[in-house]
Amino acid sequence: MAPRRKFYVVWNGYATGVFDSWEECQLQVKGYPDAKYKSFDSQEAAVAAYRGDPAEQLDILKAIAKGPAVKVNYEAIPEIKLDALAVDAACSKNPGPVEYRGVWVRTGEQIFHVGPLQGGTNNIGEYLALVHGLALLHKQGQPYTPIYTDSRTARSWVRNRQPKTTLKPTAQNAELFDMMRRATAWLQSHEITNPILTWDTPNWGEIPADFGRK
Repeated sequence: MAPRRKFYVVWNGYATGVFDSWEECQLQVKGYPDAKYKSFDSQEAAVAAYRGDPAEQLDILKAIAKGPAVKVNYEAIPEIKLDALAVDAACSKNPGPVEYRGVWVRTGEQIFHVGPLQGGTNNIGEYLALVHGLALLHKQGQPYTPIYTDSRTARSWVRNRQPKTTLKPTAQNAELFDMMRRATAWLQSHEITNPILTWDTPNWGEIPADFGRK
């Protein structure tokens, strides 16, 4: 069966309108500040959305992706260090668009968010999230603030100061590989003093930085 054709609306980009391929859409939005775009299953739906309110369409998309927020009282779990940073990543395919973020455990505040980045994997996203968190805490003068991850792979790569991905570099994921090179260079030139802790998912639930898309 042939893959279903997609149509792409760009509301904010180098050029706006309805495009009939991801390649054309990507040319309009990649590197454009605050780009706004979305895919549709038919040309009619795309045209209607383009003529409508883009904020409404994007709000719907965000609601679907985010899902209902689940509030957990982490103060009721004495083993959890509340004054800590939690990091996680999400990847819709393997490889595919990957994003990562860091969330402060005590408040649930999102401290940073990067992506989506094309042509990545979940392991790479979790590695970048962990290094990003370490670098941020270092820059902020918090060398002993704990950082949580639920990824054994990310911890191993950070411990060895080198990622061991089998993903091959391509034109699509060039930005991602550049970020990995810079993250690894930072690791290899800095002493890691922040405790890197494992989030106990079976007993504590999903890590606070989880994207809720499982």
